Amino acid sequence: MKVNTPLLSENVGQQIINKDNVNILDLDREEIINLFKSYGFLLFRGFENSVDTFTQFTNSLSTDFLDYTGGVFNRRVINGNATILSVNDFKDEIKLHGEMYYQQDIPLMLWFFCAHPASQDGETILCDGRQLFNELSSPLKELFSNKKLKYFGHLNKEGWQNKYKTDDLRVVEQNCRNNNLLWQINEDESIDLQFICPAIHPSRCGKYPTFINSLLAAKHINPNTPCFDDDSEIPDDIVSELNEVAERITTEISWQTGDILMVDNTRIMHGRRAFSDNQRDIYLRLCSPAFPF
Repeated sequence: MKVNTPLLSENVGQQIINKDNVNILDLDREEIINLFKSYGFLLFRGFENSVDTFTQFTNSLSTDFLDYTGGVFNRRVINGNATILSVNDFKDEIKLHGEMYYQQDIPLMLWFFCAHPASQDGETILCDGRQLFNELSSPLKELFSNKKLKYFGHLNKEGWQNKYKTDDLRVVEQNCRNNNLLWQINEDESIDLQFICPAIHPSRCGKYPTFINSLLAAKHINPNTPCFDDDSEIPDDIVSELNEVAERITTEISWQTGDILMVDNTRIMHGRRAFSDNQRDIYLRLCSPAFPF
C-alpha cells in the first residue's frame, strides 16, 4: 500500500496514513485484513472520505450490519441508513466497554467515522482486552474467572419501544429469547431484564483469555448495575483497580475530519473522553467481518 503504517501503541493498533493521495477504496483488501487480524484496530487517516465513501469502504469489508435494536443509547440515523448511527447521544465520558456485551448477540466488528471532530477533548479510547487480562492482579484474574456478571435493568413502555423499535411485546419477547435475556412484563407494561455472561472470553483462536465486557461503562452510568451472578455487589475498589489498570494501557484517538477506525469487538474495548463541543460528530456501524475471522 502507498501509505505509512506506524503503530498506534506498543502492542496494539496501527495507523494507515495516506501519503500519495490514494483513494481509500483502492487500498489492498487482503493487506487491510491481515493488519486488522494482527493489531486489533486500524486507523485510516489522511484520505478524502465522506459518508458515502465510508459506506462503500465498510460495505466492502463487512456483512450483517445491525441497526442497534436492543442497544442502551439513543442513536441518530445518518442519511436515512439505519446502520449508520451518530454516537453523540450525550457528552459525558464513557468508560471502556465491549459493544453490546449486555446481550448474547454482539457485533464482531465496529467502524467509526469522524464527520467533525470536537475542537478539544472527545477522544475515543481503546484498550486491548487481551493485554488487560494479563495486567490484572492474580486475585482479580481468579475472581472474574470464577464469577460471571449479571446486567439488569428496568424499562417503562416508552423505553422498551425505543430500545426494541416496536410496540409489540411479542417481538420484544422473541428478541430476548434470541439473546438469552431473562425478562418479565409488569402490570404497567414496563419490563425487567437480566443477562448473565462471563467477564473474560477466549480469543478467537482460543489461546488467550480476553477481558471484554460492559462492566466499567455500566457501573459508571448506573452504579446499581451490574452485579455478580450470585447477586453479590461488585465493590468500588475492584472497579477502581480495573479502571486504573486499563488507563495505563489505553490508547487515545484524537479525531481528525475523515478518519475511519476499524475495531475488533471481540478483543478491543472502547470508550471516549468527555467533551463540550456541540459540533463533534462521530458515526458508528455495527457488523461482522466479510472475511474469515
